[in-house]
Amino acid sequence: MTDQKTVRIGGGAAFFIDSAMAVPQLLKAGVDYILLDYLAEGAMGLLGRARQADPKAGFPSDFMDVHIGPFLAQIAQTGTKIMANAGGVNPESLAAQVRARIAELGLGLKVACISGDDLMGQLADFSDVRDMFTGATFPSSGITSCNAYLGAFPIAAALAASADIVITGRVVDSALALGPLIHEFNWGAEDWDQLAGGTLAGHLIECGPQATGGTFTDWREVQGWENIGAPIAECFADGSCIVTKPEGTGGLVSRGTVAEQMLYEVSDPQAYFVPDVTCDMAHVTIEEIGPDRVRVSGAKGYPPPATLKACVTWDAGWRATAYQPVIGPAAKERAAKQAAALFARGSLMLRGRNMADWSRTEAVILGSEEEVILKLVVEHTDMLATQMFVREQFAAISAMSPGTSVAFGPNVAPMMRLIGFTVDRTRAVPLLNGTPCPDPARPSFMPDMVTRAAAPAGAAVSTTQTTLENLAFARSGEKGETINVGIIARQPQHLAALRRALTQEALRKWLPDLGDFRVTVYDLPGPAALNIVMDGALPGGLNASQRFDPAAKTIAQRLMRFPITL
Repeated sequence: MTDQKTVRIGGGAAFFIDSAMAVPQLLKAGVDYILLDYLAEGAMGLLGRARQADPKAGFPSDFMDVHIGPFLAQIAQTGTKIMANAGGVNPESLAAQVRARIAELGLGLKVACISGDDLMGQLADFSDVRDMFTGATFPSSGITSCNAYLGAFPIAAALAASADIVITGRVVDSALALGPLIHEFNWGAEDWDQLAGGTLAGHLIECGPQATGGTFTDWREVQGWENIGAPIAECFADGSCIVTKPEGTGGLVSRGTVAEQMLYEVSDPQAYFVPDVTCDMAHVTIEEIGPDRVRVSGAKGYPPPATLKACVTWDAGWRATAYQPVIGPAAKERAAKQAAALFARGSLMLRGRNMADWSRTEAVILGSEEEVILKLVVEHTDMLATQMFVREQFAAISAMSPGTSVAFGPNVAPMMRLIGFTVDRTRAVPLLNGTPCPDPARPSFMPDMVTRAAAPAGAAVSTTQTTLENLAFARSGEKGETINVGIIARQPQHLAALRRALTQEALRKWLPDLGDFRVTVYDLPGPAALNIVMDGALPGGLNASQRFDPAAKTIAQRLMRFPITL
């Protein structure tokens, strides 16, 4: 491996308000490329609203103010190249701003802008479109953004044209790493296995320190959270990579940290679709080869799908959220009565103003019998209604339950919704600095190309009892109304017992508040893992859910005490 060409790519940001510490770490480490991934689906709606208010806005300010702007001179000196989807819904404006700043500094950095993902001019063509998972209808008004997800080959074309900084709009997250690898290794559109390996490398580092010990099941083993290392993928021409981090930083890179990230927010791990390839992770091997060095190999690729994923966001009114500590005997009962009274009081006040009633209310109670936090949520089409509720909920401290305190920071915010759908590739033509950029992808994926991995076989059940935490690493995440939990066996021989125990019936019983979700379990014999996909377990998705945990980050932790029979 040491004689092969190595391309070192660092993960500099996982979202647009991510830590300011990663980029300096990676520049000091001398990586070849730094990727910055800013664009969760919800971010697109926020950026779309910003563009509506100001046609020159629509991109995260952190790119220039925090992450890259302060380091432009150092970037020019080191030769490190920057790949970022920081353009949001207005990549041309950000590219112009970056070019102006480079000129002020007298630097020779070349900026490329990739666009063509914006579908706002085609909204009339999508009136019959429905969400790919829930069947929800396309919005008729209030649309803030509508974008297709572009791939990696336009990024590679920008690098071939000598770009030092590549700014994109909505591209798939992993494309920010795959583009440089296509450029460096001259991978073609039909090098499926290599493209799959490069996609996996990008997926492993796009969420920043989630691959280097952040949110790790065995958190006690992770030292130095205050200076946790940004992830680095050392990538090779065969599609394999070594995941590591800068020397002298905190965190941990291990089989567990890498495997957890591999399955994070993945649905079908044998058909992980991106515009350039379909990635199959079932037989990936994850091997610790040294301290904080983990080799990842064995990704298999198939042709990409015939369509591109797209997402539309829209404003659907206003939401008020307030939190109230309620302490003492029967706290849960008192909190529930108080919530009902506050919602009813709000309804009375709305009727007094001839306003419509709440479109939605929800009370979530978290805590023990004698110490709870009450989360109150109301939704309305009129901002005034939610402002009234935020003010009035304070009255509970003197008019309702004893033991009620005040949690400052109730807020009113726009309520954004979104749906995901697919579009024909011809609807989103990639543009490189305003010029059409040919897409060499060969979309011809068929489901029967995938040979499904068999469920693990195991010995007969005995009476030995333990917990999931003792047998596995786990991490959870969300996409739309779906929650996934990646389960990685600590020892491969325990995989069969995990598979037997984690049934739909058992999971519904353990997580009753998630409702009647449907479970699909995918088997990954390579990393000795399962991917549990719970469809319908997060009604409304990240942006519309009223739960304490709308991002589904806590679900894996709630399974730590799940009983397993060996």
